[in-house]
Amino acid sequence: MAQNVMPLQRLKFNNVALKKLPLDSSLEPGSRTVTGACFSRVQPQTLPKPTFVAVSEAALALLGLNTEDVLRDPHGAEYLSGSRVIPGCEPAAHCYCGHQFGHFAGQLGDGAVCYLGEVEVEAGAQQNSNPISTSPCGRWEIQVKGAGLTPYSRQSDGRKVLRSSIREFLCSEAMFALGIPTTRAGSLVTSDLYVQRDAFYSGNPRPERCSVVLRIAPTFIRFGSFEIFHPVDDFTGRHGPSVGRTDIGAQLLDYVIETFYPEIQRRHLDRQERNASFFREVTVRTAKLVALWQSVGFCHGVLNTDNMSILGLTIDYGPFGFMDRFDPEFVSNASDKKGRYSYEAQPYVCRWNLGCLAEALGAELQSAKAGVILDEFMTIYEDCYLDIMRRKLGLLRQQEPEDVELVADLLKTMHITGADFTNTFRLLSAVSCPAGEQKDSVVELIVEQCASLEELKHVARKTRQENCELEMILSMAETNPGMFNMVANQPEVTKQLEKIGRMKELLIINEVELKIQQRDHWQRWVKQYRRRLAHECDEASDPDAVEKERVRSMNSTNPAVVLRNYIAQNAIEAAERGDFSEVQQLLKVLENPYSVSPNLECPVWSAGSGSDRADGNSIKGQEVKENTKRKAAADTHQIPYNSKPPAWARTICVT
Repeated sequence: MAQNVMPLQRLKFNNVALKKLPLDSSLEPGSRTVTGACFSRVQPQTLPKPTFVAVSEAALALLGLNTEDVLRDPHGAEYLSGSRVIPGCEPAAHCYCGHQFGHFAGQLGDGAVCYLGEVEVEAGAQQNSNPISTSPCGRWEIQVKGAGLTPYSRQSDGRKVLRSSIREFLCSEAMFALGIPTTRAGSLVTSDLYVQRDAFYSGNPRPERCSVVLRIAPTFIRFGSFEIFHPVDDFTGRHGPSVGRTDIGAQLLDYVIETFYPEIQRRHLDRQERNASFFREVTVRTAKLVALWQSVGFCHGVLNTDNMSILGLTIDYGPFGFMDRFDPEFVSNASDKKGRYSYEAQPYVCRWNLGCLAEALGAELQSAKAGVILDEFMTIYEDCYLDIMRRKLGLLRQQEPEDVELVADLLKTMHITGADFTNTFRLLSAVSCPAGEQKDSVVELIVEQCASLEELKHVARKTRQENCELEMILSMAETNPGMFNMVANQPEVTKQLEKIGRMKELLIINEVELKIQQRDHWQRWVKQYRRRLAHECDEASDPDAVEKERVRSMNSTNPAVVLRNYIAQNAIEAAERGDFSEVQQLLKVLENPYSVSPNLECPVWSAGSGSDRADGNSIKGQEVKENTKRKAAADTHQIPYNSKPPAWARTICVT
């Protein structure tokens, strides 16, 4: 009989969080305020006909699972969607609060997520050179996102749909492959259950398939986990559900440090020193994380305190986006009308969120020490960011003060020419070292990645300042120059006035003249770059060896492909028709973002009618076979994964 036990049933669970932290054992249905607890017992809701869309071999391997075994398990899709409880699981939902868009929101919690338990990893199984592939406690928390109602669901139904689940599944694994600390996604399961969703809040809901992502991390505890003790907020009037329970706050802090920062626990006998060291480590990890985001053009979209991992992981993939054309004001969340979580704002928002964490720790962290640590954040971030940018530019042997200006000038050139962020960096490895003759073709290739006149006009027209405010400011320039000069010095106003000036320039040139301008800008910067590259060689260096090292470093630091919105959209459209092959194909590409393969250059995006859907237990029928590649239907957008986005990509709206 034991021989028939499948690997999922043999997982070894040790659910330490539920043993060491207060657990609300009530199974009372409906949303409610949960006091005096960090977790609540829940019962996942079953899905009709759960079906595997895709699985991540690398993520499941963290649990000691083989994908073939998982797919062969007759109950695999049920187990990994919460429809059937894996032996040893103790389903629960985590209670947390958060500051959302700068305001304290009170109790939030896992409204659609169910903690299943913590899987112990066998001794020696974590001996991996990649630190983001290991768990400091030797266990991996697994949870299912979209498994139904919890006490924290509020007015929602606890379900997630195929569209958003595909995005989270793919981006979790894409970020890991890029070398960025992240939670992982082991599997994606969909079903025959449909819910109504108004994706764009336009009053036009449509039915979408309920889907579940298996998420994996050492822990999903976040900044907001410590905000359940928040006192009454002066602005919103809300408070945490466990306000005043400093005993639970100390218990939670002890658990986090002892379990996930054991080296800090061992190093400090004094509690206050221990807590300050912990806060500094979280600050350092957060600064390094956001530097990595910036280096690949990733914008989280909703950097609320409840979406900030206590381990410095990228967590909760909602309206994220990778920049196409470089724009410091890029906003991936269409709901973020004021740009609070724009690309350029991310480092400052992360620091602000750390301030909220320091406040939430209360008397456990001396405010003076917290202030000193927070003052270090931007320096840590800037140093890490510059180090990454040097590697992206192949500046490996020398660190020179002029590098800051070189990077700033590069980004300014990218911005003014509307250059594609990912592809431009990838092309820079083709710039010849000073010993060789510069090929004009490299500049021409970069210019091809720049925005058209129409797109630049579209960008210049967009302003975040209300039109009436701009009209008032411009009128002030004529009627009250002194007051205008005072107002015009404000950064936001200056930025908008620069846009107006840029728009005037664009109105009087044509496409040919624009390309000449763009070419001039890039020739100027490439010349500056080549002068800097000359400093990488000394008399004892072998120029060919230096050049090979530079190109190798750049091509392993600058991805050839990222999960752009238009790429994800194609996978979503195919999957919603019942064809999951594009999700699986795209996952394979994203798992190797630094390599250029035939699959990258010539993707197969099939638009099946759904007649060849896999059954509930296997995705074998959906695998891409070389000998069965089909031509895509006319409504499928066929563009190579590493292409500059097509014009229609600008119409994609993520909220």
